[in-house]
Amino acid sequence: MPIPRILLTTGEPAGIGPDLLVAIASEAFRCELAVVGDPALLQARAEVLGRDLVVHRRHAGAPTAVHQPGTLNIVSTRRPARTECGKLEPANAHYVLETIAEGTNACLRAEFDALVTPPVHKGVINDAGLGFTGHTEFIAALTGGHPVMMLAIPGLRVALATTHLPLAEVSRTITSEMLKTVLRILDRDLRTRFGIDRPNILVCGLNPHAGEGGHLGREEIDVIEPALAGLRAEGLALAGPLPADTVFLPKYLADADAVLAMYHDQGLPVLKYAGFGRAVNITLGLPIIRTSVDHGTAVDLAGTGRADPASLKAAIETAIEMVERRGHPAA
Repeated sequence: MPIPRILLTTGEPAGIGPDLLVAIASEAFRCELAVVGDPALLQARAEVLGRDLVVHRRHAGAPTAVHQPGTLNIVSTRRPARTECGKLEPANAHYVLETIAEGTNACLRAEFDALVTPPVHKGVINDAGLGFTGHTEFIAALTGGHPVMMLAIPGLRVALATTHLPLAEVSRTITSEMLKTVLRILDRDLRTRFGIDRPNILVCGLNPHAGEGGHLGREEIDVIEPALAGLRAEGLALAGPLPADTVFLPKYLADADAVLAMYHDQGLPVLKYAGFGRAVNITLGLPIIRTSVDHGTAVDLAGTGRADPASLKAAIETAIEMVERRGHPAA
């Protein structure tokens, strides 16, 4: 089997992204690791952290080789503005987006097999006058497709029908056709990228108690139930709409392969409570494999040596597994 080629971005330069990259550089992985970004940024952060790091510039067409601990291959891009640990700089917003764009395009060109992203700071990018709601939407705009965000820890996968939306916009965004699209993508990618023969998916209702028969809202009756009925006729294994306050009980999760939550803070607090710092953010519905961490930029920890690389390591391992499984989907 070919060696998986995993490309990472640097994340927010003033945050813990560079710290995490320096930390995982010392780990052993059964893949090639490369970072798209400024080599001087990573070398400087290694010096701040008191770690040895050998940086190699990676050129297009270079042969693939398994990662050597203590080194990082760099796909160079523009230099960021002056960077200080913990001090956000809007002038670096263009650098951040350029690394994501170049990483995405390198995967589209099949130069790399998967993209793994440390955290970025949405606020400082917006402060620079750039429209940006998140990695998921930005990468989807470059690649096409319908992105579906899913976070995973061992024993639990939570996908989202909507992602970074104000709560006031969630109800009108959820339509039967949108739910059908999301659930078809979730079912397909669980088969093709996770090797699950017939995924069993639990679907949350939108309202408390899944609408209480229409007394607490009609979205379940008018939107969600018709969508699920149509998809069951196509052969999808779906349960719901189920009350979100009980769907995460062990007796329901025991036979579930994933839960679909209707909005960001309906499903992710449960998953992050159960496994914060070791969860992986996976974007389904794209023509490339993309994983990420489950946390933010933590600018207060940048350069302190206290940033935990566990989630980034899990994101890399998940990307490797997805690459290795590619071409061997469930029947």
